[in-house]
Amino acid sequence: MTAARGFEVVLTAPMTLSRTNRLANMYVLSPYVWLVDGCYHLLLRAVPRRDDEPRLKMAEIWYGRSDDGLHFVMDEAPVVFPGPDLADLDGCEDPTVDCRDGIIRVWYTGYNESERTGRLMLARGPDVHRLAKAGVMIPSHPPRYGNPKEATLVALDKHRWRLFFEFARDGASLIGQADSDSLDGDWGHPADAPIAPRPDSWDAWHLSAGPVVGEGTARPVMFYNGATQDAHWRIGWAAFDKGFGKIVARSDEPLVEPEGPVDEQFVDIAFAASAIETGDDIYLYYSQSDQHLRRATIRRT
Repeated sequence: MTAARGFEVVLTAPMTLSRTNRLANMYVLSPYVWLVDGCYHLLLRAVPRRDDEPRLKMAEIWYGRSDDGLHFVMDEAPVVFPGPDLADLDGCEDPTVDCRDGIIRVWYTGYNESERTGRLMLARGPDVHRLAKAGVMIPSHPPRYGNPKEATLVALDKHRWRLFFEFARDGASLIGQADSDSLDGDWGHPADAPIAPRPDSWDAWHLSAGPVVGEGTARPVMFYNGATQDAHWRIGWAAFDKGFGKIVARSDEPLVEPEGPVDEQFVDIAFAASAIETGDDIYLYYSQSDQHLRRATIRRT
């Protein structure tokens, strides 16, 4: 167990998947889990094991269901897959889900290998099996905001929304934000988010947006991802004011770190993807070593 002021991890557990066909032999990461009427739903990023040929490691997004939030039965085919648009011709990564008004929206990263460029994109439809791609929501604008990805959606009020996202600048990953009065865009005029790297800390160099809990309260919290320059990612938390305008508290140390045996399969990374509030508990879903899915049960202290 680990603790940080404001939150405590009381339990971690592996997620398991019943999977067949191509998915059985793919890397899985970025688990986005949401809860509807007692059923847990999952979208994740799956990547072929083609370390010999990066061009063929095209990520896809797959769907699964669960009764307990830990063991998921996966579909036999992806629900979002690359192309034909050039923007996501070589990969669809890192899903973020919003369900309202009878529409499911999935923000994801589209990747083009020849351009070495990622873009934040949207697919939407009446359910996960009938998603239609809606195109690029936040394009890449280097050197200011390169390769936007890893979206987090929050409501600023009843008619305005904010997307937090990771972007690249000067060899670092940082957190940006963009606002819109429509969930379907225009997400114009990106800006840097209030969460910034802290010198001589565990999050001194790289930052990436993570899930938000307590939306609509006086103190919403983001479980964000941070790392030093060596990209050994950890998960911490940052509390905002009610309007997401400034940070009012932040963890001094990581809340979640990689755990388990250090062997040839171990990559020193823990990376948050989604969170569900249920009673007194927060279920935080994250990737470890870019190939194992886990859930941390977190409580406020």
